[in-house]
Amino acid sequence: MQLSRKSLLTLPLLLAVLAPAPAAAQQTAADAIFSVNNVWMMVATFLVFIMHLGFSTLEVGLTQSKNTVNILFKNVSIIAIGLLTYAIVGFNLMYPGEFSMGSFFGFAGFGIATDAAGITSEYSEGYTYWTDFLFQAMFAATAATIVSGAVAERIKLASFLVFATLYVGLVYPIAGSWKWGGGWLDERGFYDFAGSTLVHSVGGWAAVAGVFLLGPRLGKYVNDQIHPIPGHNIPLAAIGVFLLWLGWFGFNGGSVLSADPGLVSYVLVTTCLAAAAGIIGAMLTTWMSNKGGPDASMVLNGALAGLVGITAGADTVSVMSSVIIGAVAGVLVVVSVMVFDRIKMDDPVGAISVHLTCGIWGTLAVGIFSTNPDHSFVTQLIGVAAYGAFALTSAFAIFSVIKATMGLRVSEEEERLGLDLAEHNMEAYPDYQIVIPR
Repeated sequence: MQLSRKSLLTLPLLLAVLAPAPAAAQQTAADAIFSVNNVWMMVATFLVFIMHLGFSTLEVGLTQSKNTVNILFKNVSIIAIGLLTYAIVGFNLMYPGEFSMGSFFGFAGFGIATDAAGITSEYSEGYTYWTDFLFQAMFAATAATIVSGAVAERIKLASFLVFATLYVGLVYPIAGSWKWGGGWLDERGFYDFAGSTLVHSVGGWAAVAGVFLLGPRLGKYVNDQIHPIPGHNIPLAAIGVFLLWLGWFGFNGGSVLSADPGLVSYVLVTTCLAAAAGIIGAMLTTWMSNKGGPDASMVLNGALAGLVGITAGADTVSVMSSVIIGAVAGVLVVVSVMVFDRIKMDDPVGAISVHLTCGIWGTLAVGIFSTNPDHSFVTQLIGVAAYGAFALTSAFAIFSVIKATMGLRVSEEEERLGLDLAEHNMEAYPDYQIVIPR
């Protein structure tokens, strides 16, 4: 083959590109692994971020249309509050650093500190410090999102935002430091892989305090009769559940804290099977207990129940155990919703049943099903009790102070009108037609 003049001129450049790079320029195996880990952790962060859209659409779908704008406003505000408070104080309240104040508190204090390189944290050796912060910040905001659904349709907007700021900024990171920050529960051997207790139960206990102090929505319980207030958009709620399930690939998969192919894959399998089993468990329970037929909203919450239940032990229980954990969670969420209704604790979206009841179950299930002999049911129970006492007391105190100063609940007139008009002077579904000029 005869080469043209143009080919001859470009040949040296082609050879230079194909030639091996100098040793100094070659990426080491360690650098490559670090990059892969960091990319996976960023992808996991994106997936957890999507969960906030899932929470928004689920909460909107399971509540009345007249409160849609208010719910969306709260959920958008929560992610902003979570990110900013975690940057200012939360991250270093949660993870110990150079100036640790002891194992009980297990935190370094106020301000963000990096290692000598200024990039990575000693607690996230497989990825950058900044990726570590962003991934953990997404978890922090979730705790307040759980509360949002339980207190929906009757809480004052400003009061909720003040609560979210204090709870996410201070209570959540201090509680998290006990385990994930190397604090006293970590030293005792308590185990919570991705947050059945540290995220979901901590949010669930706060929801209990808020629901108790607020009281039920108007018309929910009349003459000792339960009057369901159906959600206005079940398709939107279903979209929310599928978004949350998608996000859990990052929530649990990212909690491996590396791109280890075997462990990440295993965690995703146990996570998905638990969710599927949760659906079946909730389906069978609601089919047998509901004379009107199986309840679609209960089945949607069954998926979330399975996901919350497996979150504590997704990496340490067998595949078949994950199915059992998910199925039990699916049964528990239906029973829990009925029990809370009977004691007149009005939770519009079933957040307490999904996140608290199933969070407790999932955490205790580690002590029953874990393949690690170091995991003890008694230790898991101590952790559940400690977090329950701290989170419930803290949330009750914050809500009580807000109730005494700012007020907690909107007026009866505002609740009947709907919080979209009462708090925002706008509607999600305006009842008018736009006239287009000819």
